Amino acid sequence: MECTVTWTGATGTRSNMGFVAETGSGHVLTMDGAPDAAKPENGGSNMAARPMEMVLAGTGGCTAYDVVLILKRGRHDVRGCSVQLTTERAQTDPKVFTSIHMQFAVTGKGIPPAAVERAIAMSHEKYCSASIMLSKTATITTGFEVIEA
Repeated sequence: MECTVTWTGATGTRSNMGFVAETGSGHVLTMDGAPDAAKPENGGSNMAARPMEMVLAGTGGCTAYDVVLILKRGRHDVRGCSVQLTTERAQTDPKVFTSIHMQFAVTGKGIPPAAVERAIAMSHEKYCSASIMLSKTATITTGFEVIEA
């Protein structure tokens, strides 16, 4: 896997701290820093997600992917899945995630709660590389609801 991240601030864009990432699969993502009122030259222009938001989004995508795939492989009629992630970060640099809560909402027809609970556990214990990496610095908790379609 590879990715190239390029600073766009040198090209005269509005943001001093904008970046473009081109993934190995050929997709492009933009990132930007938060504005810095004290030192505007060091801040971004709020034109895109922050890099740490991208880490969080990637983790949510990784685990949601696993949960849907595990449920589908179990022949469950899954029709929707979302996960809301909330975090706390360290107060000092490096401001790593110290806690992450993932709240899943799985929609489907006749899906037993035990199957969803098992899929979430399997993702976090075996399959989701992102959450397993983040668990080295953060306490990860989960919750879920099953919504009947």
